[in-house]
Amino acid sequence: MVWFETILVVLTLLTGVIWLLDKLFFAKRRAARDGLLDEEPVLVDYSRAFFPVLALVLVLRSFVAEPYKIPSSSMMPNLLIGDFILVNKFAYGLRLPINNQKFIAVGEPKRGDVVVFKPPFDPNNNWIKRIIGLPGDRITFQGNTVYINGQALAYQTLGTYSGRGLPYGVDQASELEEQLPGRPHKVLEALDRFSGEGEWVVPAGHYFVMGDNRDNSEDSRLWPTTHFLPEENLRGKAFLIWLNCEGWFCKDGFDASRIGHGIQ
Repeated sequence: MVWFETILVVLTLLTGVIWLLDKLFFAKRRAARDGLLDEEPVLVDYSRAFFPVLALVLVLRSFVAEPYKIPSSSMMPNLLIGDFILVNKFAYGLRLPINNQKFIAVGEPKRGDVVVFKPPFDPNNNWIKRIIGLPGDRITFQGNTVYINGQALAYQTLGTYSGRGLPYGVDQASELEEQLPGRPHKVLEALDRFSGEGEWVVPAGHYFVMGDNRDNSEDSRLWPTTHFLPEENLRGKAFLIWLNCEGWFCKDGFDASRIGHGIQ
């Protein structure tokens, strides 16, 4: 969230400035006055201790990998509520913390990537979906089938979903494998909640994103102000589940079997 990034940046800068000013000026003045180095003021002592830790966390979180927790069922069956994931922060270019401004271009999103982003109508929160449409694509969703540039995707029925995590009001859902070019993956269909039909042409610099839980996902099909995700709102590419834990202190369950699963 923006508030956490802001606090982290402010604390890192503040402790760094205090430590640097003391090292360059105040420590020398104390030595010149007394002929020896006095005990450091408490504020300087804390700044010297915390600055390296805060700086390391800021660099890793901003430019290497950032942890997120899955809060909803929209990416089932591949991501469950309570999954803690890692997001590659340099896959699509290095970005500044807080304002998310890209300053080094590295790569571009590919069809099928699972991405974390800030939706254009909710910039203070992070969402996660799968990229279905690239700039210039014509995306159609009809009869619970995705069409890309007029070509229907193929689906293999795997049966009735028997795992955990179905949202309230959904007794059962069909589990299928969607043959997205270059990235086949599982999706869920709950036919009693079918919605989101339409056709969209993805503009330059934007992407069309959908949840894998097709009938329980607030994604590009249903967004109120725009159906497209701007490139500058991307936060990174999800690549690993490192923990699954529901509720405070895992009071609602801990699933060790999900640790280390890659995100397809």
